[in-house]
Amino acid sequence: MPAAPPTPADAGSWLRKAWRERGLVSALLWPLSLLYGAVTATHRQLYRSGILSVTRVGVPVIVVGNVTVGGGGKTPTVMEIATHLGARGLRVGVVSRGYGRRNADCVEVQPDDTADICGDEPLLLRRSLDIPVFVHANRARASQALLARHPHTQVIVCDDGLQHYGLYRDMEVCVIDAGGFGNDRLLPAGPLRQHWPPALVHAAGQDATRTLLLHTAGAAWPGRFSSHRRLAPQLTDAAGRTRTMVALAESAQPIVAIAAIAKPEAFFAMLRLQGLALSHTLALPDHDDFSHFARHAAAFPPGAVVICTQKDAAKLWPQCPQALAAVLEQRSEPAFFQALDTLLQARPS
Repeated sequence: MPAAPPTPADAGSWLRKAWRERGLVSALLWPLSLLYGAVTATHRQLYRSGILSVTRVGVPVIVVGNVTVGGGGKTPTVMEIATHLGARGLRVGVVSRGYGRRNADCVEVQPDDTADICGDEPLLLRRSLDIPVFVHANRARASQALLARHPHTQVIVCDDGLQHYGLYRDMEVCVIDAGGFGNDRLLPAGPLRQHWPPALVHAAGQDATRTLLLHTAGAAWPGRFSSHRRLAPQLTDAAGRTRTMVALAESAQPIVAIAAIAKPEAFFAMLRLQGLALSHTLALPDHDDFSHFARHAAAFPPGAVVICTQKDAAKLWPQCPQALAAVLEQRSEPAFFQALDTLLQARPS
């Protein structure tokens, strides 16, 4: 079978490799990172000085995000936190930017929505958690709309918003994966949106004592909580039919794995750890809409079983309902939730 043509995801993978060290590529891009740093510093100063306003929404806000580009485990962490708080009897809502959607309205995500209306990650959160999820580029506006529609909400979790200072937060969870902080350089010379420890915007509620660092690759680093991720043993198609990883690994069918996430190689590696021999992998740009799926499928082996991420399933199933979605399971250490509960309880009323 001929090799697949390079995709934008391939370019992203190459750049992430360059970000692991301070080599020639990073050195050439370093002047641009100085410009990026100056722009982001100015952005923070506008909030510190009060030129740009910060909105308090009246209920505790937990912001989950990272200081590096792409991936890291933000959305699974939001799911874990919301599930944990719900088990405690708290009414939880989620707000998100809704990256990749085709309109700019503030909307409440519905289970039967499509990703182009609300974004793939908010749709996954709504379907998985069955709690209110609102999307808008202005997270404060999304939070206000959520509370207006669901006034009994007690806690709001913001999916991706460490650098969105317009929404006051009571605590932050910064997630980081196996790549760590890379070469410790700012974009585009490195993977950092901002340095760690970050330059805090206290006017937005940022406080080092109310920031938890969660390492989602399972490593136990001093001062950081750890989390373990794995794929669930069962895969599901659009009709709700299931198939186990074990049965698929024992079959003679060729397996094609597809991922339109920040780090598709990590997904492929997790499938291989389950014993699956992948005959073909397709890495697409993060949040890809799968509009060219038919063209890609023409290169798949005959009779291939297609596996995708749970996030991608909502976009892929209309074209390929037999595709099997793999569910990512994340388990953070109990100490992380103990620290989260302590910070939430200590929030000033």
